[in-house]
Amino acid sequence: MDALPGLNTLGIGIARIDYAPYGVNAPHIHPRATEILTVLEGSLLVGFVTSNPENRLISKVLQKGDVFVFPMGLIHFQKNLGNTNAVAIATLGSQNPGVIIVANAVFGSNPSIPADILSKSFQLDEKTVLELQKRL
Repeated sequence: MDALPGLNTLGIGIARIDYAPYGVNAPHIHPRATEILTVLEGSLLVGFVTSNPENRLISKVLQKGDVFVFPMGLIHFQKNLGNTNAVAIATLGSQNPGVIIVANAVFGSNPSIPADILSKSFQLDEKTVLELQKRL
């Protein structure tokens, strides 16, 4: 909406995503939009995780011209599988889809989520949790 003001109030958003060789678009969520991803160049591994209690990974390798849908609110990701750049267009069902990068939200919140909670939640020792929080 900020980059393309003409989309405001139309209920859609669009973004070009450029992936470096073997680059990753980290697991993230769009809380207010479904995303349709179209590959313009390269080869991408894409996927999303269904909701509890199943938590099933739905993934596919996409080639130029392929399209994939990420349902609203589900964690999803993309990875460039090639040693050259890849390009995709993401079309979103909202002019303000929002984005929550999972690792940043969990380990980089401000103030921090208490380390003992994350330690138990992720079955990590607190030292590892503190190191992750320091990085993010």
